[in-house]
Amino acid sequence: MEFDMVGPALALGLSAIGSSIGCGIGGMASHAVMSRVEEGHGKFIAMSAMPSSQMFYGFILMYLMSGAIKAGTLSPMSGIGIGFASGLAIMVSAIYQGRAAASGIQATAKQPAIFGKCLAALGIVESFALFAFVFALMLF
Repeated sequence: MEFDMVGPALALGLSAIGSSIGCGIGGMASHAVMSRVEEGHGKFIAMSAMPSSQMFYGFILMYLMSGAIKAGTLSPMSGIGIGFASGLAIMVSAIYQGRAAASGIQATAKQPAIFGKCLAALGIVESFALFAFVFALMLF
């Protein structure tokens, strides 16, 4: 059995888990608010889907890491370390972005004018996943 692709699989798997949990948290809040509010449902759905973007970071890492391992420019053990650490950082960021989206959805339902400010907070949380992604790329 070969373990060469464990690192890329960790990067993808952990980021996908985080995105699904984050979207689930945001989606639950979106459903609850949409049952009480007559309009603006699209922005609640969009906000709840924001953690899904972080899975793409894991996908790109998986793709680039697997190519680097096959080319011999990244060792499988380094790939495991990079994949686990970056995947975990992306996963946690996605989960907390879902939590921030849930509170943003609830706040926007009460005061629609603060929608943009809530998106700013989601962008800040997303930036940590982006940092993990970029720094992981710098390691190989």
